[in-house]
Amino acid sequence: MQLSNEDNLRLNVLLSQTLKAIRINEGSMTIHALTDKGEARVQLNPTTRDEQYLRWVRELISMKVTGSPGGYPIFMKRWTRMGHTDNTLEHMLLLGEPEAIVAMVHAPNLTHEQGTYAWWANPTTEVARRLLHYPDIVAGDLGKELANYLLEFLPFEEQQKNVVETVKLCLQGELISEQQKAELWKRAKRKNPYYVGFVHSKKHIPIDKKDHPAFSVVHSSLQSLLAESNSYATHLCELLSADGQKWLYALQQSLRKPVDQDVVIALFISIQHNFSLNFPERSGVREIQQACERADQLCNGEIPCPDELQSVLSTLDQSHTPLLAATLMLAQLGEDTLIPIFAGNDSVGSVMRRRLEPVTTPILERIEQLMA
Repeated sequence: MQLSNEDNLRLNVLLSQTLKAIRINEGSMTIHALTDKGEARVQLNPTTRDEQYLRWVRELISMKVTGSPGGYPIFMKRWTRMGHTDNTLEHMLLLGEPEAIVAMVHAPNLTHEQGTYAWWANPTTEVARRLLHYPDIVAGDLGKELANYLLEFLPFEEQQKNVVETVKLCLQGELISEQQKAELWKRAKRKNPYYVGFVHSKKHIPIDKKDHPAFSVVHSSLQSLLAESNSYATHLCELLSADGQKWLYALQQSLRKPVDQDVVIALFISIQHNFSLNFPERSGVREIQQACERADQLCNGEIPCPDELQSVLSTLDQSHTPLLAATLMLAQLGEDTLIPIFAGNDSVGSVMRRRLEPVTTPILERIEQLMA
């Protein structure tokens, strides 16, 4: 290692202080450090090509921080074997390695403070999206900053699954304003993945919908079961409520013109997460026909059904049984429902949509039943 005398001295002085995080700007060859007093900078004076010089700089930083010049990869392997990965988060902030920050923001129980330092050290869309998975960060000051950052870059996002994820994350809590939600919904008319993000969010769909005409009667008849937290009664009433009608509309629009397989998979995962009924398939049925037949058989008493469902069937007026059957059909969907369609092919666009029709057609029919 042959750092210039000036850089060696200044870096050692910097690293002797109590630091929160370090960021390296490779373009300007500058070391940025976050201290209790604010941001400190060290302008590097390379004695060789920049790439080699930065490697030496990182070795010095790693030696001071971890006792090993190997940097992030060796450091992580050593500590992971010891079972102390969580104890390395503060050190990872100080390595000046973007990869270390990306790994850090996937750690369990990341705090709002640690997230703030990670965001300062590596402010990228990948880090922003990951940080918005933490409730403490969503509820804190950092959450709104991350959401606005992601919205600013959303029009330039090339991966459609990242569009879905960004919309879903930004719709959490009070991260964005009602006007911003309305703007996202407006964009969805031109870009289908936005709809899928709204399906994930469920309760933040900015459209006016009324309760289904049958809602008041169904809700009233199932009142005692709802008080007992009967899951079948709860799901049926939720779908017939105004919020449920909004969700069904967003689901309907999502199914009509999906753009690629990643978006469709994200959509079916969101459908699965919307329901918590006790069906044997963890990730959805593999055959859509099975879901349709089972829903009808359960409602017609042709196969044994759980006690909770039997209570609903005994209480519900027969004229509303088709609404329950449609709910049961949707509740059986999941990622595995797409296996017969997507296995062995990578079709997109109109070709993919034609292949999906045997699945999407019966789903859209059930949605129509449930919508006012």
